[in-house]
Amino acid sequence: MFDDPRVGLVQEPFVSGSDEIIERLVREIPDAESGFTLIFSAEPFPGYQVELDWLRVEMSGNWYHCRELGMDGWLCPALLRYFDAPPKKIYAQFKAKTA
Repeated sequence: MFDDPRVGLVQEPFVSGSDEIIERLVREIPDAESGFTLIFSAEPFPGYQVELDWLRVEMSGNWYHCRELGMDGWLCPALLRYFDAPPKKIYAQFKAKTA
């Protein structure tokens, strides 16, 4: 789950494969269970770790494929709090929280 008060999200869950993708990507982050920082964009940026490719719409959410892990994950409609429309690609970086 994640919180982002900037866009009105509290305890928003990751489900249907996106949770498993995140678990794999935070394995090396110390104490990730207590939180981590996720940076994402529809454009590539220095230090991004994964590229998610849009696959299809399902049940008002969107499926993406993580090429680096060979896994698919569903992102709920909360995605549209960050983008006007589901981007064709999402670039992401996972890192330890800073104080």
